[in-house]
Amino acid sequence: MKKNSFLISLLALSGLIFFACGSEDKKQEITEQTINEIIAKADSILPNYRYVDLDTVLAKYNLAKDYNEEMLRMQTNMENEVKRHDNSIKSFATTVQQKYQNNGYLTQESFDADQKKINDMQVNAQKAITNLQSNFETSVMQAQKTVNDSIEAFIKEYNMKKGYDAIFFKAATLYINPALDITNDVVEGLNARYNKVK
Repeated sequence: MKKNSFLISLLALSGLIFFACGSEDKKQEITEQTINEIIAKADSILPNYRYVDLDTVLAKYNLAKDYNEEMLRMQTNMENEVKRHDNSIKSFATTVQQKYQNNGYLTQESFDADQKKINDMQVNAQKAITNLQSNFETSVMQAQKTVNDSIEAFIKEYNMKKGYDAIFFKAATLYINPALDITNDVVEGLNARYNKVK
């Protein structure tokens, strides 16, 4: 029923467009004002809800992009730290093995001390890597929360001006009319606010 009334409204709007454009006697040029009036009328017959494509927002929102870059840097640093520990342990283990093969150890105690040092290096490396991973996970969660809170706060503020009954995430719908998409407006507003604060 709603779909039929929507189609009837669109047909009526097309008649308005035809009438606004002129008759057989007199052809008028469609002005920008006429187009804006038509768009305003089209807006008034659309349902009073809109949607946002969150994937697009996250891809284009400068705050989200900045956090993404920061998380990539942290991940690269973590990988470099893992390699550094790994190389250090392997290098010392190779030295111990060569020394052992060349009968470089004069006592069992000195050999045992180097074995203990390898074990300590492995334990310390594991602790350092666990700390880095924990810090990384905490940073990712904080970044996600900051970005989500920022988007939510902006959408509430945006809707105070627009007065929609609901604003959905596109992913929460199976199908939604593309005319109801406000993603670009939201991205523009988010970036304008973020760049101003930055």
